Amino acid sequence: MHPAPSIILFTTASGLGFGIMALMGVGLGPEGAVAGPLTALIALALVAGGLMASAFHLGNPQRALLAFTQWRSSWLSREGCVSSVAMALFFVYAAHWALTGAPLHALGWLSSALAVLAVICTAMIYAQLKTVPRWSNALTAPMFLGAALAGGVISISLAEVLAGETPPLGLGFALLAASAAVHFYRRASRGITLESAGSSPESATGLGALGRVRLLEAPHSQPNYLMKEMVFAVGRKHAEKLGLVSGVGGLFAPLFLFILCRDPSAYGLPAVFGPIGLSLALMLHIGGALVSRWLFFAEAEHVVGLYYGRR
Repeated sequence: MHPAPSIILFTTASGLGFGIMALMGVGLGPEGAVAGPLTALIALALVAGGLMASAFHLGNPQRALLAFTQWRSSWLSREGCVSSVAMALFFVYAAHWALTGAPLHALGWLSSALAVLAVICTAMIYAQLKTVPRWSNALTAPMFLGAALAGGVISISLAEVLAGETPPLGLGFALLAASAAVHFYRRASRGITLESAGSSPESATGLGALGRVRLLEAPHSQPNYLMKEMVFAVGRKHAEKLGLVSGVGGLFAPLFLFILCRDPSAYGLPAVFGPIGLSLALMLHIGGALVSRWLFFAEAEHVVGLYYGRR
């Protein structure tokens, strides 16, 4: 599948924002009356920016509002509806916190649940597509949730350190679990191909009983929309290198930096290592997340590729 920049930016930015919202809603993150609401506003800005980027992927961005009317049948519409409600409630949560100096926990928990549900809706947009076997499986939603949680953990840890607080060690275990979910999807999805899913030129044409079916002549002489959007190809060695970059740079290096920098004094390091190290961890994670999401699209095979001789 063609890795559209607008969708890569949308899923990465909104996932990061929803990850922060989900964790802050359950009471994690900076506790100050200034640092807490400010971090919440940054999360809202990330989600809003991601949703705006996704509008540019539509054929007619002016019709984006119509997507909200199809929630009964469309995961895209459900994503828009749930995201909007989550953002509205989380804004009220942040505003109440800023005005009173204390968070409203019931509203925070509700916002957290909706943030998680929004990420699941985003994942289901892709997981429902049976024409793309690498997406249409039970691993897609946990991978999206893991990526969102990993970004959220690193972000609120940085916010806590900047506010003079020490992130709880439990966040490190959450980051480890989230990283493992993303890495497991990467490894497990390698074996999910058109052929392993039972799709082949033989099954598509119904001529398998006659022998191997192969393309004799290209359907047309010039590239078309289907070839651009659904028959994207990435080299295996190139994909492996990018997978290493996304795994090490985007997940495991930030985990190491979190362990080292959440409490630098425990390792005999100056306090300044905290914000510097976690800032680096966040930048590495965002870079790795962008690469990982690019691979998510680039490595996915659509069954329409069989029409063009792909196996």
